[in-house]
Amino acid sequence: MSPIKLLTPDTIAPPAGPYSHTASITIGDVELIFVAGEWSTDIDGNLVGEDDMFAQTEQTLKNIQSVLEANGASFEDVFKMSVYVTDMDRRQEVSDARKAFLPNPPPISSIFEISKLALPGLMIEIEAVAAKTITA
Repeated sequence: MSPIKLLTPDTIAPPAGPYSHTASITIGDVELIFVAGEWSTDIDGNLVGEDDMFAQTEQTLKNIQSVLEANGASFEDVFKMSVYVTDMDRRQEVSDARKAFLPNPPPISSIFEISKLALPGLMIEIEAVAAKTITA
């Protein structure tokens, strides 16, 4: 049996392809949770916030929050985020939306500008890695 647990919670839209929303592995008394790149779609897969970077970031973070909660974690457990945007000039909107979700101090983070995302109209995709202590 694999030590990796794959999970696709029913609280957000199903993946757009053959992948899971999270993979986790327990090492000692720590569970590492890897969140796949999440987008600004609602539970039915509809784009939220067309041409609105703040709204897309907010919905993307809500989706990540749902995935973390399905794994018994929260943004307090996130230590690494990778952010992919289609317009780096709008990164301040990303930063402004993140403030409502992330703890202080926030996790380490990288931001990359890319030419296109998987669905038309998407402006942002975020991956996250979290670690939580397993209690008996």
